[in-house]
Amino acid sequence: MVEKNQSKGNPIALLPIGVFVVLYLGMGIIFEYVLKIEMGFYNIPIVVVFLISLFIACLQNKKISFDEKLQIMGTGIGDKNIVIMLLIFLEAGIFVGVVGRGSAQSVAYFLLSIIPPQFAVAVLFVVACLVSISMGTSVGTITLIVPIGVSLAQTGGFSVPLCIASIMGGAMFGDNLSFISDTTIAACNGQGCEMKDKFRENFKIALPAAIVSLVVILCISFASKIQPFEIPSYNLIQIIPYILVLLGGIFGMNVLLVLLMGIVSGAVIMLATGSVTFTSMIGGMGAGATGMFETAMVAILVAAICALIRKHGGFDALLNWLYKVFKGYKGGLLGTGILVVLLDIATANNTVAIVMANPIAKEMADKYEISSRKTASILDTFSCVAQGILPYGAQMLVAISAAAALGEKISAFTIIPLLFYPYLLLVSSLLFIFLGKNKNK
Repeated sequence: MVEKNQSKGNPIALLPIGVFVVLYLGMGIIFEYVLKIEMGFYNIPIVVVFLISLFIACLQNKKISFDEKLQIMGTGIGDKNIVIMLLIFLEAGIFVGVVGRGSAQSVAYFLLSIIPPQFAVAVLFVVACLVSISMGTSVGTITLIVPIGVSLAQTGGFSVPLCIASIMGGAMFGDNLSFISDTTIAACNGQGCEMKDKFRENFKIALPAAIVSLVVILCISFASKIQPFEIPSYNLIQIIPYILVLLGGIFGMNVLLVLLMGIVSGAVIMLATGSVTFTSMIGGMGAGATGMFETAMVAILVAAICALIRKHGGFDALLNWLYKVFKGYKGGLLGTGILVVLLDIATANNTVAIVMANPIAKEMADKYEISSRKTASILDTFSCVAQGILPYGAQMLVAISAAAALGEKISAFTIIPLLFYPYLLLVSSLLFIFLGKNKNK
């Protein structure tokens, strides 16, 4: 009888997701736009909201005892892909904690020193791409590069919104492709594919969008009146660990070993150059790992919630609806993209959106014979499109705050029209779906 009910699906089992969306999105809007709290969405304890959702899931289906539900949650959390994801999160945090973030500014100043001033905004876009790929964080990239972009705009005569939008676009490009990005980790491990394979699929989508974005930025820049600007000193040796991590990922090395190589090389270089002391480096390792706590806890809680929702028949109900609306191979890809976009709009966090969408996307991929690398690529790409333009997303809020600290108070809605890369990434993703081959060989 239970199996029969589950095959038809139980829409009420999706209630925990609805509770999360209402609480998180509702409180976020109130904090950000009613109470005018700075970074309002990110003052909400997302772990607590997920705990409430988990509690709701535990209250459902009284035919299953609480001990059985604990067993179901334990099985979901203990999945191999979840364990690998958590380990990679921690290693990525330690890597950034060891290497630090001064190298990002070195890359920017180096490139700005060797190109004509007319190309400066385009350089900001390229630098943001490289730094985000290397660091695996769009928010971290924006935090580091936006102050450079705003200063460049103030002294060089460029548009501040254009500089910020270019940096945000580049940051999303890198976040989409980085081997140590939490979105890449979540998408690949959730779908069970190799990071190098997902990288190759994503590259086909992201590179055309990036090239066209660069051309548009250059056209606007050449029409601006440029003034000369000074370049501060920089140190390029610190980017070596980032390069090693990037090359290791591209050549298909195990990501855990790649990150370990980055940590060791980074520690040697930072100590040899006197950039840090041994004790401060150890502290940086701890801070980097601790910085991944919330992301790791979200992955654990979502795995537990999804395990219960699946058992209660919620995924069957959602899949039945998706199968009616999105049919066939291309429909499955489009449905996966729309699903993760809706979840990203609701959570304002592309990693959380991917983690929540993973089990549904996996089911659709199996039904329509979509390869794991294509599904992972679509999840990551569409989530970056949504996250890159959300006026209440972390990327936008951090960029506006960084600009305000330098005396440039601008609105998200002056930046959004200039976010060429996310819009072009959406176009490229849709072309990838509808003009691509129907089946994987």
